Amino acid sequence: MKASGRGGPADEREQREVVELVSKPELDRAQRQIERLQKENERRKRESERLKQESDRLRQEIERLRKELEAALRASKRQAAPHSRGEPKANPKPPGRKAGRAYGRRACRPIPPRVDEAFHVPLPARCPHCGGGVEVEQTAPQYQEEIVRRTVARRFDIAVGRCRRCGRRVQGRHPLQTSDAVGVGSVQLGPAALTLAAVLNKQMGLSLGHTRQALAYGFGLQVSRSGLCRALARMANQAAPTYSGLVQAARQSLVNSVDETGWKVGGRLWWLHVAVSAEVTVYAIRPGRGYEQAREILGADYPGFLVHDGWAPYYRFAKAFHQSCLNHLRERCQQMAQIASPTAATFPLAVRDLLEVGLRLRDRYQQEEISEHGLRTATGRLEAKLDRRLEKSYRHPANRRLARHLEHERPWLFTFLYCPGLDATNHAAERAIRGMVIARKVWGGNRTWAGAQTQQILVSVLRTCWQQGKDAFVRLVSLLRSPRVETLDIVPGAAGSG
Repeated sequence: MKASGRGGPADEREQREVVELVSKPELDRAQRQIERLQKENERRKRESERLKQESDRLRQEIERLRKELEAALRASKRQAAPHSRGEPKANPKPPGRKAGRAYGRRACRPIPPRVDEAFHVPLPARCPHCGGGVEVEQTAPQYQEEIVRRTVARRFDIAVGRCRRCGRRVQGRHPLQTSDAVGVGSVQLGPAALTLAAVLNKQMGLSLGHTRQALAYGFGLQVSRSGLCRALARMANQAAPTYSGLVQAARQSLVNSVDETGWKVGGRLWWLHVAVSAEVTVYAIRPGRGYEQAREILGADYPGFLVHDGWAPYYRFAKAFHQSCLNHLRERCQQMAQIASPTAATFPLAVRDLLEVGLRLRDRYQQEEISEHGLRTATGRLEAKLDRRLEKSYRHPANRRLARHLEHERPWLFTFLYCPGLDATNHAAERAIRGMVIARKVWGGNRTWAGAQTQQILVSVLRTCWQQGKDAFVRLVSLLRSPRVETLDIVPGAAGSG
């Protein structure tokens, strides 16, 4: 057998083929350790799978709760339930007048322009403290303004005759009459009482039952709820030409702030729409809240500016210029940031800051701190910053929804910067609709479509009178006494035309 040199290939093969013998106890111990490690590995794998499932469940639960919270926040805004600005301050200022010089300008009720009754108040015969005699030193006036709880019942003896030429029936009419009805309709509410009922029910939001009680307590006037309902319907019929004029004025207005809220008619959900311009306010109660219903107020070809909350049907007014309400977007961003993680809250907070920059630009321009050219330049930079934000992709579902909404609203976010003087929010429409929301919470809505018509006509007339600073009471009393069809002077271009 040929021997090989030391360190050659043969020696290496022999070294590799050497098998080291291990005792049986060591093998058993190693086997048990392997089995133990395998069991530990299986246990850890099961625990990892369980933790993963639990993590997925918690993630789904968090997403469900986040959606419920967002839905609850949106629902609270839709119902307009709270009228406070949030939680009370921790250290509010004390109520009432301030002491010392901070009291402010002192004032009291003015002296009445006329005195209807005068009473002499003599001194008592004896001093109420010691019983001694008293003598007059001076006379001090005191005034009292009081209401008289009294109902005036008028009787009109109406002469009825017939024309000698045509043979038709003819009857007289007194200036204080509100109707020519006799017989079954011979007992009526006077125009002042009916106007007060309209103000209480339609403007102040009292129900018909509470309106009836107010008339009874204040003036001793007994009337039923159904009687008030029918009387207000007749009043609305006489105000219908004025309402038509208000609708035409809204269609011709350069700017309209629009909004809508839920309203019940016969127990079913309808919608109350409002359009507020510089001169008039028009309400309309319709069975839906889409474009078709808004078109009935403004017309399909409305060419002016629409300020609204971004509700999609308003964008179907193709000839109009739009301004999406910045306040709605700011509140949405703020609410998103409150419930999102710090990372997810970065996007809504950045959008909120950009919107506030736009509002500050408007204020600076109105205060003449920047020129029109500076306003245009700053607006372009602001829009570029927003565009860069919208070019990014976002993982959080709420952020993706906000980004999609902003991409849709993008052309109409800063219209108010290109058209100085245009409102950046639809606050005017929301203020106009707030009283109706309160009335809805008090007495629910209307039972019939006829009642809804009465509601929309009278509320439009009363709100427009308030908007123009005109006395609605005097005008409605005059309207009820007019024997002819009359359009009130609250319609632009009209002055009581027959």
